[in-house]
Amino acid sequence: MEPKDLPDQIERHIENLRKLLTPTGLFLASSQNVQTGYDKAWLRDNVYEALAFEYVGDWAVVQKAYHTLLDIFDKHIDKINWATTNKPFESWQFIHARYSPETLEEFWDAWGNKQHDAVGAVLFKIADFEAKGKSVLRNEKDRRTVQTLIYYICNVEYWHDADNGMWEEAEEVHASSIGAVLAALKKWKEVGGMDVDQDAIDRGQAALDALLPRESESKFTDLALLSLIYPYEVVSKDIGAQIVENLVYHLAKEKGVMRYKFDRYYNKNSDGYSEEAEWCFGLSWLAIAYKWLGDDEKAQEYLRKATATITSDGKIPELYFSNSNKANENTPLGWSESMYVAAQYEVNGW
Repeated sequence: MEPKDLPDQIERHIENLRKLLTPTGLFLASSQNVQTGYDKAWLRDNVYEALAFEYVGDWAVVQKAYHTLLDIFDKHIDKINWATTNKPFESWQFIHARYSPETLEEFWDAWGNKQHDAVGAVLFKIADFEAKGKSVLRNEKDRRTVQTLIYYICNVEYWHDADNGMWEEAEEVHASSIGAVLAALKKWKEVGGMDVDQDAIDRGQAALDALLPRESESKFTDLALLSLIYPYEVVSKDIGAQIVENLVYHLAKEKGVMRYKFDRYYNKNSDGYSEEAEWCFGLSWLAIAYKWLGDDEKAQEYLRKATATITSDGKIPELYFSNSNKANENTPLGWSESMYVAAQYEVNGW
């Protein structure tokens, strides 16, 4: 399907995403003029934002984004090389999560920069492109960079190394982080061409099996767990069904999905309890998860709920305040826009 032939409900959101593209090919997390700090490029957000362009067949956008992600790693390759043979012990020694889309420099302010899932996400998708015959590797230097990333993530012992996780908060061992890296290593083992330590895969699998269906020691369920179903497909249907059941029972709301219980981010209640924000992309994610589980009726139900989060001017926010029609400033959120496009394709079988 050519971009010019897209259905209206897809084209609008692709255009919203195009407005977040920078000259280097990286996506901003949200609009350039927001005051929330979302006018930066996150590794993870770029992986998720590029998904929409993969579905609509705009490979030029996808390739440019990944070429620049590889350029980021190459720019910081000395630091990454050091961490392939030395165990990082300070936050700044790990691969950072956010970069300037213009200079590709790290942001050095205090942040939950230790995010193994973000590295796993990039590695997984690059391997996925190899498997699909759509390689984004330009030359031998890119291949060396990917190999270095694989050595890095194994050397930090991702299977039991506490990180800040998808939500960039307290350091814990997160199932979603283990799963992202495990999926990446398995995919590279499958496509070949890289040195992947089978022991690192086995340790990751054992650690994930021991932790699931929990996200972490402190979180019984968490929106981040849906990544183990999509895009990674690194859990069985039985475990996936349990993840979805727990998540819907505890976290699903009308305008979105809470990230986890007692989430203080944009919590309406000043004590940080009971009025957790409702994240819009959680509904699209659940629609995809239900489709994967074979429940078409629930998949369509959650796709309708996701559609209901679209603002009157055609944008999908990061979140709505609890039990309200008030969205936060990060509107549109690139991640939300792209997940909605992905859900339309996955659920409708386009």
